[in-house]
Amino acid sequence: MKILYFAWLRERLNRSSDDVSPPADLATLADLVDWLRANDEALDFAMANPAQFKLSKNARLVPWDTPLAGAETVAILPPMTGG
Repeated sequence: MKILYFAWLRERLNRSSDDVSPPADLATLADLVDWLRANDEALDFAMANPAQFKLSKNARLVPWDTPLAGAETVAILPPMTGG
């Protein structure tokens, strides 16, 4: 599974993506994000307030409680500011 990072999150992590093999017992995208954060100190720090992030599964914005099954790509999208 490919995890994509965008905008300032990508810059803060100094990478645009990760290839991961999450454990089979993860049921939702929220479970996946919890697992990613537990295994990556930089991501955990950057996502200190996870509720502000949007998630995408296979290029579609979805709620955090979306089932993980069938996910080939998951994108973590930080809040954007405009000017």
